[in-house]
Order: sequence, then structure tokens, then C-alpha cells
Amino acid sequence: MQNQTTLEKLDEKVSEVLKQYHVLKSENETIRNELITLKAQREIQDQEIDKLRDENTMKDLEIEEIVNKIESILG
Repeated sequence: MQNQTTLEKLDEKVSEVLKQYHVLKSENETIRNELITLKAQREIQDQEIDKLRDENTMKDLEIEEIVNKIESILG
């Protein structure tokens, strides 16, 4: 290996850079896909939270109506 020409050394370095590029490209794609999945999950959770908030508001209104009815009965 000591007798490598400059061109052979350059070729080796370029090959190493290309390998690293492909590894990083693959990792980037994996992270991108994971991010898309997480965003979708977050959207579903946000929708569920909104639904639960709406249900909670409706329950509060029901409780308020019941209290008003009790108060009107008790006078």
C-alpha cells in the first residue's frame, strides 16, 4: 500500500466519501420517515384532545343544567 499512486489514493478517498454519503443519505431518509410518522401520530392525538375537551365542555354544561334544575326545585 505504500506504493500507491496519488490517483489510487484519491480514488480510495472518493470511494470512502461516497460510502459515507450513502450511509448518511439512508439515515436521513429513516429520520425523515420517522418524523412523518410522529407528525401523523401527533395530529391524531391533537384531534383526540380536542374531542375530549369538547366532551368535557358538554359535561360541564350538563352539570350546570342539573344544578339549575335542583336550585329551581328547591326554590
